[in-house]
Formats: sequence, structure tokens, C-alpha cells
Amino acid sequence: MSLLRKTGSAEVSTSSMADIAFLLLTFFLMTTVIKNEKGLMLMLPQWSEEPVKSILNDRNVFTIQINSENEFLVEGELRTSLEDVMPEIKKFILNNNTDPLLSENPEIAVVSLKTDRGTTHRAFIEALDVAQAAYYEIYAARAGLSPKAFRALDLNEKAQKQIYDAA
Repeated sequence: MSLLRKTGSAEVSTSSMADIAFLLLTFFLMTTVIKNEKGLMLMLPQWSEEPVKSILNDRNVFTIQINSENEFLVEGELRTSLEDVMPEIKKFILNNNTDPLLSENPEIAVVSLKTDRGTTHRAFIEALDVAQAAYYEIYAARAGLSPKAFRALDLNEKAQKQIYDAA
């Protein structure tokens, strides 16, 4: 008579481990966020060590500078916000040589935006948005549209492309 019983070896079911691995894989695939960063669609000039010699008359350049404290220097005037700058930009661009302190012609008017290395992205984007909004308002007025409708023009459609080009 044997007092020892024969016991079977303890086995772990591999099918349940495969199920758990599949569930974990599915969980991580569904909860992981893959960023699709597009950035700003801007064409910037090539970097150069030498200072660029401007062929523009200073009268035709509207300057906005942003320091590391995110303060704005608009045409030599220190400001903490850009609230009233859009009408100034539009007035500058559309001067047509009537005011000797503003641009000579809308075709050669330039809005210059310069930043310090310590400037936040938010301040840069705010200034860029104000400058672009001023131009879009001018183009939309020329086309007889609202700025929102002008920006919504489909440039692949021939009639809308003509409206865009005419503005």
C-alpha cells in the first residue's frame, strides 16, 4: 500500500496567456495617441550669417518685434497686447502714398515680424494671426466677400480661383 499519491504536474494553459497578450496588445493600440503635427505652413528665407541688406524703403515696412518677455514693439511703440494693431496694419497697407509716414503702395508694403529667442510660440502665433487677418480682410474686401468666405474659397474650382487671384 502506497501512501504517496501520484499527482499530475501543474500546467499553465497557454491559450489563456495568448488571450491576455492579445487583449493587452489591443488595449495599447486603441489607447495610444499618435500625434500628427503639421506645424506652420510658412516659407521662410534661408539662414545666412551675413546681415540681409534691405532694398526696401523703411517707410514701406511695418515692424512688429517681440522680446523675451512677450512684449510687442509695434512701429517703435511698446505694447503688452496687439488689440488695436490690425486696423493700423490695414491703414499702413492701404495708404496709397497719402500719408508720408505710411507705405507708398499696397504692392510694396511689408509687415515685418521679428522675435527674440525667448519669445513664446503663443506670442509669435498671436502676432502672425493679426498680420494675416489684416491681409485677409483687405483681400476679402477687394473680392466683395467676408474674410471667412474668402478663406473658404476652393482654389481647385476655376471660378473661385479667379476670385482669389483678382483679390
